[in-house]
Amino acid sequence: MTAAQIHDPANNVAADEVATAAPTAAAPVAVTAYTATTAVGAGRAAVLAALRARRGALKPHDFLPYEGAPLLPTWIGEVAGVDSTTLPAEQARFDCRNNRLAWLALQQDGFLATAQSALARYGAERVAVVIGTSTSGLLQAEAAFRRCDERGNLPADFDYAGTLNNFSAPAFIAAAIGARGPAYAISTACSSSAKVFPAAARLLRAGLVDAAIVGGVDSLCLTTLCGFGSLELLSPEPCRPFDRQRRGISIGEGAGFALLERARQSDALLLLGAGESSDAHHMSTPHPDGLGAELAMRDALRTAALVPKDIDYINLHGTATRTNDAAESRAVERLFGRGVPTSSTKSWFGHLLGAAGIAEAVVSLLVVEHGHLPGTLNTTDVDPECGNWVLTESQERDCQIVLSNSFGFGGSNCSLIFGRSA
Repeated sequence: MTAAQIHDPANNVAADEVATAAPTAAAPVAVTAYTATTAVGAGRAAVLAALRARRGALKPHDFLPYEGAPLLPTWIGEVAGVDSTTLPAEQARFDCRNNRLAWLALQQDGFLATAQSALARYGAERVAVVIGTSTSGLLQAEAAFRRCDERGNLPADFDYAGTLNNFSAPAFIAAAIGARGPAYAISTACSSSAKVFPAAARLLRAGLVDAAIVGGVDSLCLTTLCGFGSLELLSPEPCRPFDRQRRGISIGEGAGFALLERARQSDALLLLGAGESSDAHHMSTPHPDGLGAELAMRDALRTAALVPKDIDYINLHGTATRTNDAAESRAVERLFGRGVPTSSTKSWFGHLLGAAGIAEAVVSLLVVEHGHLPGTLNTTDVDPECGNWVLTESQERDCQIVLSNSFGFGGSNCSLIFGRSA
């Protein structure tokens, strides 16, 4: 199928033809541990409990980290306990809100100990660290710029490499865990911590490493909030993805991690496939027909050797902006019709930007493990222009294969497929 055919909304090629280009899937990668910390709580049990109770954690904006910070008419998802979290003394140079949030998340669900046990099995040089982040330590930079001297020089105690640089997070995480394999950051806006999965899978399949710690972290800062405000994308109420009356996004913060290894046992959680695309349509607006989104989903199906009817649930990118939801909806409807239940979980903890991919990958893994499909919170009147099947009430059903979408500014897209081995 050509790009022109995909671009044409009238294209009626049967959806089951999608995977014919790849009858054999790439070797699956096992997800042997995973965790996430968001505004709904620390650890995956807190995430699952909030989803089941339909208890969101968005609140009116009150994040004022320094004097003179603007109070914006919007709602945010703030993680409790970040400011009181202390980094290990030997990693003091990395101290900033972003890395404190990463450290808080690393300590949940026994993840830190599990990651270190992988080092013991394989050797520190055989474990990679691949982390997605978008804003990194921007809050630290904001505070530093407020302390510039009369000549505009930044304060001497501002550590750019340790706090602001996008490599700050993977450098800190690798140092805290003790990993000495390949380590790098992926920063493709809102798809950053989804893209870590295929990046790490390539390292594993190439034989360069035996395990990879993947994840993402983004923390609240005023640059992000004011930036989205200037684009008129912030919602003055808790976000309502795919609702007829949706009014924009709710910004949140969070962190999450997963340990990837080669699949060696039955009944394992698996990364079955991943698709990436770049539609480069506009700096901040997706392709109106969801071209890039569709290409990413098709590529994920191809790499997993699956067809659309194999997918049991889709965790949508679903930011609750007018353009994103409409474009994603068109892409999903063309590829899956109305036969696959879909929902967005950003109404629980907000849009986590560079950490959105990992947080929603964790949600998808929880769906595979527990069969709880979260109906989209706050959404009561689905926009009739959104033709995909949008759940507004939660469902309990067996879900063997789940797709998760993450789409970034500039059209940098990633779709992940998770499942369980037989």
